[in-house]
Amino acid sequence: MKRFMKWMTESFAPRLEAFTNNIWVASIQEAIMVAIPMIFIGSIITLISILQDFIPGMPDLTPITTFSFGLLGLFIAFLTPYVVMEKKERHKIKLLAGMTGVSLFVMLLGPTINEDGTIQFILERFGPSGMITALLVGVFVAVIMNVCNKFSFFKKGSTLPEFIMDWFDFLVPIAVVLVTGWVLVYQLQFDIFALIVSVFEPINAVGQSLLGFVLFNFIGVVLYSFGVSPWVMTPIWYAIWIPAIEENAALVAQGQDPVNINTFETFFSGWLGIGGMGATLPLVIWFLLAKSKKLKSVGKATIIPSLFNINEPVVYGAPIAFNPLLMVPMWINGLITPVIVYLALDMGLARIPSQIFQLWYTPIGLSTYIMSGLNGLVLLAVVLAIVFIVWFPFFKLYDAQELKKEKEQASN
Repeated sequence: MKRFMKWMTESFAPRLEAFTNNIWVASIQEAIMVAIPMIFIGSIITLISILQDFIPGMPDLTPITTFSFGLLGLFIAFLTPYVVMEKKERHKIKLLAGMTGVSLFVMLLGPTINEDGTIQFILERFGPSGMITALLVGVFVAVIMNVCNKFSFFKKGSTLPEFIMDWFDFLVPIAVVLVTGWVLVYQLQFDIFALIVSVFEPINAVGQSLLGFVLFNFIGVVLYSFGVSPWVMTPIWYAIWIPAIEENAALVAQGQDPVNINTFETFFSGWLGIGGMGATLPLVIWFLLAKSKKLKSVGKATIIPSLFNINEPVVYGAPIAFNPLLMVPMWINGLITPVIVYLALDMGLARIPSQIFQLWYTPIGLSTYIMSGLNGLVLLAVVLAIVFIVWFPFFKLYDAQELKKEKEQASN
């Protein structure tokens, strides 16, 4: 264990941090995080729509979701190259980079242009189903903009105004990007969406399997236990989660059953994020019953944030991170709970989430009921009981350890 801890601390964690701090990776993460409020809007509409069961004649609010969450791909196509240029401090071209990303993305949607001048799009391609395409478009645009940065039509010392030189120099990367799109779509009749679906089908299949579901949770938990924010996995997680919940919603709208278990809603609105990644709320409750003054104080300080699924205070304050006595039960829960939840949902013992609900700060239980009804609450009760049991012996050992330290300090 000591050798493993040393390797994680001195080798793995620093390398992972360096990777996540890379401009390209960080830009993709930031682009997704900037778009989160547009996803939240869809979640709020889900919450408000519950009132339709009690208020006859309440207007249909789904168009708000359609033109917020439903345009996620479009937003990502703009934000990704924009953020890359911003991080590279190429401020003059960052807006143009974003607009070029939107242009290429819309072109790759493969719209049908009719003889009467009207144009038809497949609306769902603008949204979550187009997210991977949007990320690829964004990265491609950013690469071209970056490569063409060294090119200029003008020699140093030119007497022309700088903004005019910039206009002409910016034409090159924009032309390269759009000509590439023109060749792919209008000359080669290339459907990038069909290609991406075929490429990502095996990845999605693994992600929606029991193994993939467990790995999603366990990898995030392990990273968090070493002080690395699990949100470094955002690009991978959201690439699976967002299209999955959209497909579930579409299936339910058609009168069919949802099939995708691995969604954000299952993790953080349903059963796994009990107090936050790693299911730490039961530990905080145990802390409130601790004999150690330190742990009791930690429990009092972190109980309110934990109820709203904010667990950084307890992860870094208890601490759980880099504390083998608390890391181990966190890992155990990270393996056991996803297995139980997946099997229960797969066997139909509780309803698979089919509505977008990414208000992660909604107290667990309330969000679970919204997503899965009474059966979902029964499943949550089972998961909670197991998580409480797993944390308990390790909490007792840690409490005794801290109490002993406090007594020794008091006697000195």
